[in-house]
Formats: sequence, C-alpha cells, structure tokens
Amino acid sequence: MPRRRVLKTGTIEFGSEPIPCIVRSLSAEGARIEVNSPLWFPDRFVLAIDGERRSCRIVWKKEKRLGLAFE
Repeated sequence: MPRRRVLKTGTIEFGSEPIPCIVRSLSAEGARIEVNSPLWFPDRFVLAIDGERRSCRIVWKKEKRLGLAFE
C-alpha cells in the first residue's frame, strides 16, 4: 500500500517516558519515522500520532530512520 508523505510529530511508547519522533510517511499499514538519536528500541512498541495509538513493529532501521508495520 502506498504511503503518503507527512510531517507530523509523534511519540514512541514502550517504557515510562515517551520518546519524541517525526513521522515522515504514513499509510494504513505502516510508517517511516525519524528519531533524534539512534537509540535502542524494542522490536515492538506503540506509536502515538494525533491522539491515536498504534501497535507496531520495526521492519527496517537505517541510522536515525525506522520503517514500521502496524499490527
């Protein structure tokens, strides 16, 4: 499914403190995000965008960019 380019703020949620991110592309099946630093993330976490929370898993990583598939 094609993703559309966006520029939205989001948060990665898997512990006590949410981690800010930038959502660069989005579709019904996944997203591409950027983080400020290449921190360790679990393979699965919740991505919060515009008040909506989606469970997702990482399908690829490149430096500060992550490709996600929604579950």
